[in-house]
Amino acid sequence: MKTKEFLDLIKNHLDKQLVFEYAPTKWVGANYHITEVKNTTIDSVDCGGKSDAWQETVVQLWESPIEIGKRTYMKTKKALAIFKRVDGIKPLLLDTEIKFEYGNKEFHAAQLKVNSFDTDEKYLIFKLHTYKTACKAKNDPVKKVIKQVTECCSPAVGCC
Repeated sequence: MKTKEFLDLIKNHLDKQLVFEYAPTKWVGANYHITEVKNTTIDSVDCGGKSDAWQETVVQLWESPIEIGKRTYMKTKKALAIFKRVDGIKPLLLDTEIKFEYGNKEFHAAQLKVNSFDTDEKYLIFKLHTYKTACKAKNDPVKKVIKQVTECCSPAVGCC
């Protein structure tokens, strides 16, 4: 999901409680805060020697230990105000994929993508999911690169 799409959904569902489902039937606690919004630039080289670059928006969600037991989630209006404040300081990258960084005692810290969303009269729920890493170079159509990648990325080699 692009950052603009996420923000538009919030704008279209003002005054609902904003909920994040980090795994099936597991919600980020109502005691969460948006502690950071990052414009990130990835500038990489894969094991096949191919250079790549892209940008993402990463939103950090953190559960406050002093608010455990809180039952009311952040309202979409408050979240929108946070994003407007961030945008006034560092412009948001609206055409980038938005990810959410989250972890708790039962779930490892991870960056999660938006899989889908749901809404009812009370909640706007973003269903997040983890994603697997992959060797990007293995998809290169050049057979020579595939051979190099296979050799490089082999568990027997131990380099990756």
